[in-house]
Amino acid sequence: MELLRFSAFWCGTILFGSILLDQPKASLSMIKLRKLCKFCDEQPTSCTGTGSCKVECDITAICPHVNDVCVSIWRKEGGNASIDTICHNPGSKLLGLDLEDYNNSKCVMKERKGMGSQFYICSCSEEECNDHLFFTYPQEPQVVSVILVSLVPLLLLAVLVITSFYIYRVYRQRHASSRRKKGPPLDFSDGHAIMMDDEGSDSSSTHANNLNHNTELLPIELDVQVGKGRFAEVYRAKLKQGSSAGEQAFETVAVKIFSDEEYASWKNEKDIFSDADLRHENVLHFLTAEERKVQKQYWLITAYQPRGNLQEYLTRHIISWQDLWLLGGSLARGVAHLHSDHTPCGRYKVPIVHRDIKSSNILVKSDLTCCLCDFGLGLRLDNSLSVDELANSGQVGTARYMAPEVLESRINLENIESFKQTDVYSMALVLWEITSRCNAIGEVKEYEPPFGKVREHPCVESMKDSVLRDRGRPEIPNSWINHPGIQLVCATIDECWDHDPEARLTAQCVAERLSDMEHLDKLSDRSDSEEKIPEEICVVDEK
Repeated sequence: MELLRFSAFWCGTILFGSILLDQPKASLSMIKLRKLCKFCDEQPTSCTGTGSCKVECDITAICPHVNDVCVSIWRKEGGNASIDTICHNPGSKLLGLDLEDYNNSKCVMKERKGMGSQFYICSCSEEECNDHLFFTYPQEPQVVSVILVSLVPLLLLAVLVITSFYIYRVYRQRHASSRRKKGPPLDFSDGHAIMMDDEGSDSSSTHANNLNHNTELLPIELDVQVGKGRFAEVYRAKLKQGSSAGEQAFETVAVKIFSDEEYASWKNEKDIFSDADLRHENVLHFLTAEERKVQKQYWLITAYQPRGNLQEYLTRHIISWQDLWLLGGSLARGVAHLHSDHTPCGRYKVPIVHRDIKSSNILVKSDLTCCLCDFGLGLRLDNSLSVDELANSGQVGTARYMAPEVLESRINLENIESFKQTDVYSMALVLWEITSRCNAIGEVKEYEPPFGKVREHPCVESMKDSVLRDRGRPEIPNSWINHPGIQLVCATIDECWDHDPEARLTAQCVAERLSDMEHLDKLSDRSDSEEKIPEEICVVDEK
């Protein structure tokens, strides 16, 4: 714990020095540092709710906003106690509650009634003050105050010395770097992300979870463009690790770059990705968002998935039943997590609808599971949204994957479940794409998208003819249903693209169905995917 506190002190000092470097001298006195707080998801605890205790959280983070304070929440339900530690802005409600006494130096727990269980909450404004919880107000010995007052001059001197050294070091690095560069310089910071959240990686980017709390522009070198869509371009990039020439290493990440004109799309996707409750193994892992003012660009930095998007993967591969089960099941679990109003640990979350689910907006991970990406058209189904606000969200999505009620602009705005039902329809078309490339159906044809007989990029009017007038859906040949697993998948698809939105299954129901199908592999003699052509490295096609 002492080592962790020293690391937090050192990182906070580096941040302070980096800010000083970029600020005019006249404004130095106006700088306000962000807090260091314990930052762990809800976890079991041995804390009994009496006296004082430690939260047993090993992760320290720099709060994302300067006004944030440290918060700890203790719950007890059914004999099991848990603790949740976070940063939060006291100007907004947390779980419907106003934070009280957040100017305290210590985290003094107060019980709140009406929360469905025994519930205590505390907030405080000192560094990592939510690490030590007091269920009765602590009485500090006077000698502690005397010691702290005595140490203040020494601490200030230490901060001044370390800050001066860091500013000099950064200045020398930038000066040397500018002499080595040829051509126009890129706006890459020489500083480093604060890496204190070590939850493990779910992708090819081994430090993906470590970058959530960076406080300055990351030192990133763009490598090659791997995708281009309506709103942004996607690049594979190298994230510099290590501060000296002898220690430099690079981590591969994906960078989605929006122009100045596409700020609204960048902001919407950033706001959705910034919701900590979005984190899930079947949602693309978000690292950070940056405003690159020199280039007049807005960046989203995420984990990199070298297998590319699902549409490209299906074009190149014939898959086995096991592959179908992995891809389809993980897709359904990702959509179900978006739509859910609770996290896996039972905490309330705001449901999200994607509104542009299609095979090119789904990435294939190294373990052959899916993760959802491209939330530029996503919508948080907050209970505070009015019918007018929902109506103004517009007719959005890709025409080929639009549900009948979206094509017809007849979504039931009185029921937020209607928006989830449009995602389920789109998901059914993607499940059909996956199934069409599975060797368990018998003869496998060349890949084609849903409604492949319409033109390459059909407009809304063309899809109205196919989906509304003709009640058409992609063909499911009789030969597909000879395999017991494919038969159940096709029945599920048929229920998900029903013309009546209320007759469709929920994404959670689809996930549960697919979870029970793993053993149904009687007709598939090939356990691995058959690669048709060499796989190219790319991330996403955002058409």
